[in-house]
Amino acid sequence: MITKLDLRESLNIVNSETTTETETFQNQTMRPILKLQNDLYLSMFINYALRQKADFSSLSVSKKQMFIEQNIQKDAVLKNTFIGMTIGMFTLEELKLYQSESKIFNKRIITMLIERLKSQIGKE
Repeated sequence: MITKLDLRESLNIVNSETTTETETFQNQTMRPILKLQNDLYLSMFINYALRQKADFSSLSVSKKQMFIEQNIQKDAVLKNTFIGMTIGMFTLEELKLYQSESKIFNKRIITMLIERLKSQIGKE
């Protein structure tokens, strides 16, 4: 049987002695999930952007990037959808760790997702 962990690519991010448990979780769990779910995040956001702003594709790079950041930060439904898409890929053990610091992890998920989307959508 294939597990959620089997779907994720190992990113080989080296942890040092000073790496915190939060950073380790970010690098070993959240980053591989964001990479795995990338096409879904992109599709969801582009669909959202076109529904919100019909001329999204004609915006300048800087305006697209500003739109990405502002809308993910301010639209609670969109933000929570992306967080849910990420959490849905956690194992039960990972979920327990996430729940202990969910506010911190949610902020990290959103920050990484915004950067990921800006680097892909903003340069089209």
